[in-house]
Amino acid sequence: MKKILILFTGIAALSLLTGCASSKAGYIDSRGTETIISLNQINIQDWNNAADQMIASLLSSSVLERAPRQPAVLAISRIVNNTQQRVDIASLTKKIRIGLSRTGKVVTTTTLGVGGRVEDQLAKDAADYAAFMNDTPAATQMPDYSLSGKLLEDKVSAGRDRQTTYTFQLSLTAVASGLAVWEDEVQITKAGRKSSVGW
Repeated sequence: MKKILILFTGIAALSLLTGCASSKAGYIDSRGTETIISLNQINIQDWNNAADQMIASLLSSSVLERAPRQPAVLAISRIVNNTQQRVDIASLTKKIRIGLSRTGKVVTTTTLGVGGRVEDQLAKDAADYAAFMNDTPAATQMPDYSLSGKLLEDKVSAGRDRQTTYTFQLSLTAVASGLAVWEDEVQITKAGRKSSVGW
């Protein structure tokens, strides 16, 4: 009996030590492959991946070099969330703004939030500013471009296998003409098995 008690005590102690070792916290690269992947939500690596690809696409298009002034002035317009979850769209747009600002080719307006028609608000702000200054044309206050977009989600399943695709769509519009001068989309697909708890 005494030997059995010692054996159980040893197993419990070993389990405790193993549990402590496995719960050790540490830092990982938020852009690396060690991050946790969740099928039912957009993860930090998804935002990073989408932002990096969109920035690279926009810069390679040479649209910013053809702006009426340098650096070009960019405003963030409406980004529509067409997914089934609450999404912090600002996480994506902020990463894109930071990335573009670092190139020196773009300055972004910070007076507008995501959600409304940027052209309407900017026109009103410019008119108010011009009236206040009395010698500044309203047109000089308008940005060169506005960035708008949409976030889509598509889920499919087969048995216990699950697949989720998030599509990030962005359009760059020349405010003066109202024409789209650049458009692109990035698709991020994640697949895995359904767990015993949750989706």
